[in-house]
Amino acid sequence: MNSLIDINKLSLKLSVKPMTIYGWVHEGTIPHFKLGRLVRFDEVVIEEWLKKRKVNGRSQRALDINL
Repeated sequence: MNSLIDINKLSLKLSVKPMTIYGWVHEGTIPHFKLGRLVRFDEVVIEEWLKKRKVNGRSQRALDINL
């Protein structure tokens, strides 16, 4: 079994406020486990979740110098 982390550790890892993560949990945006009243996150699953949300930057636009 992979290690489970709490909201505070995940907020540090993602550099977001804990309230943001609570919002994502409430919306069902982020994969999580409910253990009674506790909310926990599987680090491996979160890494996969983040990879799916990766957005590649745009390549530079070529300048049109033939005006």
